[in-house]
Amino acid sequence: MQLKCIAIDDEPLALELLQEYISRFPQLKLVHTFDDAISAVELLRNTRVDLLFIDINMPDITGIDLVRSLHEKPIVIFTTAHKQFAIEGFELDAVDYLLKPINFDRFTRAVNKAIDYFKYKSTPAQEENDSLFVHSEYKLVKIPLNEIEYIESLEDYIKIHITGTKPVLTLLSMKKVLEKLPADKFQRIHRSYIVAVSRVKSIQNRKVQLSTGVELPISDSYVQFINNWKKS
Repeated sequence: MQLKCIAIDDEPLALELLQEYISRFPQLKLVHTFDDAISAVELLRNTRVDLLFIDINMPDITGIDLVRSLHEKPIVIFTTAHKQFAIEGFELDAVDYLLKPINFDRFTRAVNKAIDYFKYKSTPAQEENDSLFVHSEYKLVKIPLNEIEYIESLEDYIKIHITGTKPVLTLLSMKKVLEKLPADKFQRIHRSYIVAVSRVKSIQNRKVQLSTGVELPISDSYVQFINNWKKS
């Protein structure tokens, strides 16, 4: 597996550093570099690119505006000397945000995150995944499936309750998160709740009791879950 990537930065030394760092990863194939964003637009719109390293503060068009203009977005890692762009960057679902000067250890963490996310995106929904990736608090979060207890709907957001740590809040619908989860391991029991089947300890009076002691209601629309759980 190799991720086709390009790097865009109007600073020659920063671009050289990115090239050198990228060359250390056999999983990455650098197909082009650009010292201005406008020149990169045509390639990005007509060529499949898996991973984009892009500076934010450039004179012709900002990296944020360029990414926002793309219909098919690659995985994005922003690079910049300015912290104030972080929120805008992660609103575009960037996997990471690297502040200059970029050291190799920090670059490595960002690339490994991008590789993990690429594998996740490339795996069909019904095949076995061991993690869920969501954006939360302006960063990409990897959540092992075996640590998820239940998922709660909060209007436009969902709250993912995890063993041994605080819940993760992300802007995602219940329908979309179900599409990302294996159907035999996670089932909806209510318009507001999805449970990890393995965490269900008992069912009584239309309520699910989880192994942690949490009780959740089963609505009429999802009462079939009771029979499914008995057979599991």
